[in-house]
Amino acid sequence: MSAARTDILDELTEMINAVLGDFATEQAITMDTTFRDDLGMESIDVVSLAGRLQARYGDTVNFAHFVAQLDLESVGELRVGRLVEHIATSLDKPDESDQESTDEVGAGSR
Repeated sequence: MSAARTDILDELTEMINAVLGDFATEQAITMDTTFRDDLGMESIDVVSLAGRLQARYGDTVNFAHFVAQLDLESVGELRVGRLVEHIATSLDKPDESDQESTDEVGAGSR
């Protein structure tokens, strides 16, 4: 696992533990940990996690869009690693506003 993904997993683990509070499990959270079965997260916990992701990453990581692409069974079996991969992929994409700024600069210099 790359260092960036390790950092994302660490941040996500902190968010999950903050959401679960006193209900957080003693087990280590890994890429294979499931939100429902291993962590016992309910839908309200997932909503709270989505809010924390929004606060941390802004619009770069669109959790609602990510979940909307999953079927009901996949949501129930969602693993932490899949969300880590989504976050890493989202962060690796060039920001559209940066691209527009680059395009404008390039157009002005022609």
